[in-house]
Formats: sequence, C-alpha cells, structure tokens
Amino acid sequence: MAKPPVCKIMDYGRFKYEEKKRASEAKKKQVVVHLKEVKMRPKTEEHDYEFKVRNVKRFLEEGNKARITIMFRGREITHKELGQALLEDVIKDVKEVGVVEQVPRMEGRQMFMILAPNPKVAQRARDLARQRAAQQEAEKKAEPATTTAAAAAKAPAGPGRV
Repeated sequence: MAKPPVCKIMDYGRFKYEEKKRASEAKKKQVVVHLKEVKMRPKTEEHDYEFKVRNVKRFLEEGNKARITIMFRGREITHKELGQALLEDVIKDVKEVGVVEQVPRMEGRQMFMILAPNPKVAQRARDLARQRAAQQEAEKKAEPATTTAAAAAKAPAGPGRV
C-alpha cells in the first residue's frame, strides 16, 4: 500500500457512462445462439422430411441449435419406434454439420432431441458473424461523413449565398 494513500477524484456520472459504453461494445461482439425448432409427425412424407432436414442444416450452419420434435396424435403414440427411426434418420442426414446435444426422449406425447452445430461449423458461423459486425461498424463510421457532405451539397442556396 502506498504511503500516503493515493486516491483518484473522478466524475462518477462519466465513469458510469464509460462502463455502459464498454459493456455495449462487448455485447455487440457476442454471438447469440438461438434454439430453432422443427416439428414433424411419424407419418411425415419424404419431400416434407427433406425440406425440414434442409432447414435444420441451414439452422446449424448459421450457428444455431435445432430442436427436432415428433408429435404423436391419437393412437400413433403406440408406435414410438417410428418417431425414434425418424430422429435417427435426421441424425444421419445432418451428421456432417451437427452433433447430438441431447438424445431423443419422450415428454408427454412428443419425442424430441436437440442438435448443435459441430465445432468446425460453429467456428465458421462465429467468424462470419464477427465479419458482419465489423462491416456494419465500418459502414456506420463511413456514413456520417458522406451524409454531411451530401446535405451541404443539397442545401438550397438562400438569399445571400451564391
């Protein structure tokens, strides 16, 4: 400890403002992972299945997680193995972009599982998000300079201006 004690006199309002700015900057650089959901039925036809699997792949490539839900209605609940087989097919079809985060399980009349992007795909999505954020930041910084020049050029010449 210093002798005599050293203290810093500061503007608390300014300090809080700068803290808030730093926190918002850090928040901008974060990548938020959403949980997207795709619902199917045990009797989902081939084309519908392919369409939904394509969406699941897109969600995973964007860096989001995907929840695949199989809804059972009426007597379909007696054939849980059909839902299990459907989820296994989804796992096989998205294995190059996703990994199983939560294995298939039943909850009431619904069977669901959660897929997450595999590490390579997730890293690619984070890098893309950072590039987009940097690009938007650069556009924001470049925009004010051009808008003031454009506004000055568009300003009508009033009386006394030549």
